[in-house]
Amino acid sequence: MALPSSLEELIEALRCLPGVGPKSAQRMAYHLLQYNPRGATRLSQAISRAVETLRRCQRCNNFTEAEVCERCVSSRRDATQLCIVEMPVDLNAMEQTHAYNGLYYVLMGRLSPLDGIGPRELAFDRLLARVGDGVVKEVILATNFTNEGEATAHYLYEMLHARGLKVSRIARGVPVGGEIEYTDAATVAQALIERREY
Repeated sequence: MALPSSLEELIEALRCLPGVGPKSAQRMAYHLLQYNPRGATRLSQAISRAVETLRRCQRCNNFTEAEVCERCVSSRRDATQLCIVEMPVDLNAMEQTHAYNGLYYVLMGRLSPLDGIGPRELAFDRLLARVGDGVVKEVILATNFTNEGEATAHYLYEMLHARGLKVSRIARGVPVGGEIEYTDAATVAQALIERREY
């Protein structure tokens, strides 16, 4: 017997989430309907509101409700530094360190030719306009250390360095609190390469 069409639609809608397959989507749908219908309504309203009110910040490309986000207009931030990250979650991770007080630019992805994502899809022309404002002096590349993230960082380095900007890359190495014997060889090798004077 077929499922009610509204239930099928809910299950299919939940599958758009990353890492959610048919079985997980089905479990979520039944859980929301059976155990938390108020939560389901709240979730539905929150998604609708976010879709209606959020837009991209004109300066950093992150999500905001205003034309320019609070972080970008803050006089407490160092406008001479611009940290480029792949996604908003990466920006959040950088902010949680409390070690950086500059501004950001969110690419909303990374170069991935196999997936059809090139400089045009990531709107690199918009990034160039942002770094060309005459205020930015240093660009910090904080893309992930995946193949795509490294390719993105390399492409951006070439593009930005050619425009006379100081370009740096976040370091890699043994994590704080980590033990060398449990760290993979590539990470230890990178930590040796990027060592600094004590």
